[in-house]
Amino acid sequence: MPASERREQVVEAATAIFAERGYTGTTTEAVARAAGVSQPYVVRMFGTKEALFRAVLDRWVALVLATFRAAIAEGGPDVHDRMGRAYMSLARERGVLLSLMHAFVLGADAGIGPDARAGFLAVWRALREEAGMSVEDARSFLSFGMLVNTLIGLQMGAEASDPTAAELLGAVLSSPELAAPSADGPGGPADASDSHGRPAGPRLDAAPQGSA
Repeated sequence: MPASERREQVVEAATAIFAERGYTGTTTEAVARAAGVSQPYVVRMFGTKEALFRAVLDRWVALVLATFRAAIAEGGPDVHDRMGRAYMSLARERGVLLSLMHAFVLGADAGIGPDARAGFLAVWRALREEAGMSVEDARSFLSFGMLVNTLIGLQMGAEASDPTAAELLGAVLSSPELAAPSADGPGGPADASDSHGRPAGPRLDAAPQGSA
């Protein structure tokens, strides 16, 4: 396997492990085991756990920005709603949103903090300058995204039988940001449906995939 593909494999495995265990609870040995490589190989490739986490952060910030830009490039009056749906599609990736959330609480870390702040500011600039959102719209967009991240991290769907949790989940899943496009709309048909044939929303109860 080429070194570039092996590196991608390690970063993907690290994303899942960091998402599940957090930065402090993750070891390069656990990442190596999940990636199917040796721990010395991971160390040779990245040097330190911090450098590995920063590689994960850089990769997923770039993916969020690319996802937003693809939605923006389609144009149309519903671009902001499509950006919201595009963001939620990332919830199906292996721990992307939870890895970002872990980065956002490491602001005091001398190595990770600057990268996390730079990534968050890059997203804000994309919303304001590329998507043309007002300050109020960008704030609401990010606030909603952070709420969704929090519910995913909490696996709130596990409490869906509780009336308060059900109300909260319903408020999120019925929001315009997550409204699925029609089969004839710009986004095409939904990729999944529930037992009633309605488009399935993002899972707010699932643990990060691929964890070990």
